[in-house]
Amino acid sequence: MTFGEVELLRDLDRQDGWVLSKDGVPQSYVDLQDPTFLEFEYVRLMADVIDLLSEGPLSCVHVGGGACSIPRYVSATRAGSRHIVIEPDGLLVNLVREQLDLRSVPRLKVIVAGGREGTAKVWDETADLVVLDAFTGATMPVELATAEYMGDLARILRPDGTLLVNMADGKGLAFAKRLLATVTGTFRHVALMAEPGIMRGRRFGNLIVAASRAELPVELLSRRAAGGLTQARCVYGEALTNFIAGAAPIKDGDAVIAPVPPPAVFG
Repeated sequence: MTFGEVELLRDLDRQDGWVLSKDGVPQSYVDLQDPTFLEFEYVRLMADVIDLLSEGPLSCVHVGGGACSIPRYVSATRAGSRHIVIEPDGLLVNLVREQLDLRSVPRLKVIVAGGREGTAKVWDETADLVVLDAFTGATMPVELATAEYMGDLARILRPDGTLLVNMADGKGLAFAKRLLATVTGTFRHVALMAEPGIMRGRRFGNLIVAASRAELPVELLSRRAAGGLTQARCVYGEALTNFIAGAAPIKDGDAVIAPVPPPAVFG
């Protein structure tokens, strides 16, 4: 594979469930018979946000493809949705097409390119939803976490569009706070969701950012997040401002290193 070793592992508990693992890191889970089944908690948090968007089909851009769990979910729950998936690994795309039936997802186009290069090819104000879920191994590429790139994502979003960002961090959450400072510099309305232990910086894991120039349904989102298996927290408004106080936005050229998970996280 172009960007490291990729494995497809069958879920022994679900007949058509598959885990896509890259460089030993689980990247995606798909159930080919039930795309609404979401195994990973952080993906369920993203789905909570998507479910609360205005009814009807969505025009979506996904930066980072993997096995296309979110495009499958959106198409299953919102018929007529359109997707542009930006993924740098062409061989991975072919694998997912052939082995995980990507062709079954209607109105989906793949751009084989890096995140910034692919985003530059998308027209202004054409997306209702942008999902940034791009990792090299277990780390987020820093060039996709800068103020300049957030500005380009804002460019392709419609005025009431929503951005979702999946990031990972651990003790102290220094990277997460800087990324949040970056996002809040571009979008007026921002919310952060994560499991309580991750939110407190006690263990390494995924955090989800929702951002928009329009108001987010934060009260409904808080209730949905808290009602999940992990009773996730949703932080917004003054609490989020206090959470990121003192953190500087990330800019192109800054010497920032994305956090790497401890070896025990993935066994």
